[in-house]
Amino acid sequence: MSSLVLLFIFGTLASQAMSHAVHEAAVAAKYEQWIADYGRKYLNNLEKEKRFKIFKDSLEYIESFNKAGNRTYKLGLNEFSDLTHDEFLAITGSKMPILPPHSSTSNISTSFRYESFSDVPTSLDWREYGAVTAVKNQLQCGVCWAFSAVAAIEGITQISSGILISLSEQQLLDCSTNGNNGCEGGWMTNAFEYVMQNEGITAEEIYPYEATQGSCDIERSTIVFATISSYEEVPANDEEALLKAVTNQPVSVALDHNDPQFKYYQSGVYNGDCGTSLTHAVTIVGFGTDEDGTDYWLLKNSWGETWGENGYMRILRGGGPPEGLCGLAMKASYPIA
Repeated sequence: MSSLVLLFIFGTLASQAMSHAVHEAAVAAKYEQWIADYGRKYLNNLEKEKRFKIFKDSLEYIESFNKAGNRTYKLGLNEFSDLTHDEFLAITGSKMPILPPHSSTSNISTSFRYESFSDVPTSLDWREYGAVTAVKNQLQCGVCWAFSAVAAIEGITQISSGILISLSEQQLLDCSTNGNNGCEGGWMTNAFEYVMQNEGITAEEIYPYEATQGSCDIERSTIVFATISSYEEVPANDEEALLKAVTNQPVSVALDHNDPQFKYYQSGVYNGDCGTSLTHAVTIVGFGTDEDGTDYWLLKNSWGETWGENGYMRILRGGGPPEGLCGLAMKASYPIA
């Protein structure tokens, strides 16, 4: 083998090694910046190294997805980027508890009050009408059901009274225990039942969120800031019925968030490969059509403002299975003022 060939081989290998080193340095720099941005603290260097490997995998997954450029949405780094997918699912929600049949004492209305409603606009955003509070963060507690229910109650309270007030998820976490499992999951309808039986719910300022379940504080729970008279479920697997309901008020829904792309969603209209195993709860606060003609639902999530579009997600509306993308039309409900 000639010296020129050897030089070429060694030069190529050296270039590749240098390129790899530069890439590793760039990823390490991004990681340090990410740690600073999210205030992450680790017990020791071993834990930090473990989280770096997960972060690197997350970054490569995100960059590969975005580079393909064949979807209507983009992914991005967020507060979950140093967690494995199993860890992410463990802290954001698990499979929703099985709901028992409605008993004779249930307060749910069996009718659908918006059945004959026909004045549906082409787009709607309840934020523009002052019916949506700031995005909140459930942190490492699977109490999405309480955040979903509270957002729906906040919405109908503002619509009926003109007053928007941030209500207490912690009260539901501590006190709505009939059929709900605290940080291990629950249902919005059970939360609505509790609010009715308690004759109201207090403000977040009175009973602030602590991200862990405690004993029900009866004294604070009786300082009522909002009440509901009943609640209804949207006919299952019917996005047209869901559209009628959302036109009139924010609606609580459950969906499947197992897709890794859901975890890293950053912008655009999500149409990922999710199933219908209901694992997470959010609130639909609007709908519309994207510039490319894609119809979407506007979801308010409870993972803080650094996830998605400042805490919100636009997700495909219609054009799919009757249960809606990710099963979002399977179990929708809303409170009645």
